[in-house]
Amino acid sequence: MNPTPKFKKLSRNFYTRELLTVARELLGKILVKNEGGIILSGKIVEVEAYDGAIDEAAHTFTGKTKRNEVMFGVGGYFYVYFTYGAHYCCNVVTGKKDHGTAVLIRAIEPVSGIETMVKNRFGRDLVNEKEKFNLTSGPGKVCQALSITKEHYGLDLTGDKIFILDQPEINSKNLVQGQRIGIRKSVHLPWRFYIKDNPYVSKK
Repeated sequence: MNPTPKFKKLSRNFYTRELLTVARELLGKILVKNEGGIILSGKIVEVEAYDGAIDEAAHTFTGKTKRNEVMFGVGGYFYVYFTYGAHYCCNVVTGKKDHGTAVLIRAIEPVSGIETMVKNRFGRDLVNEKEKFNLTSGPGKVCQALSITKEHYGLDLTGDKIFILDQPEINSKNLVQGQRIGIRKSVHLPWRFYIKDNPYVSKK
């Protein structure tokens, strides 16, 4: 299945709004990577929000650096970082200039280019059904499946290389909100959002 053409790219105005509003409304939208004529895409099913003004887990909490400078720009740009010496994670910058806020894309449900995603992740075909749901169920897995690296740092999400397509908003009854996972600071903040019962969510 390919992303339906009738849905347009999200505009700059979508991204420059308040952090948690953008985080919630990213659920259900379609993340698209168009590179070398190859289209890879997936429905965003899990995200986490980060705000350097009050959030010790945010990369912007201690101020601007070469690594996080794109997070201090206007919303609608791609923040990609390398972590644990092992994998990349991708984030959507939100808010106005100098806000230092972004939304981590934790998991997606594959939509198009699945065979390529499988090769990117495993270097082979799928072995079983369980492995399919492991394909993009985590931030590092998302980037590996879509071949997102530091080369994509700072991309404009209103451009043509990596962008997000609008989709109908997820009903609140199908949305789960809770504490973020895999962090040690500001763990009390309930800034993780995911689509209820989606099999690609990293952790229920």
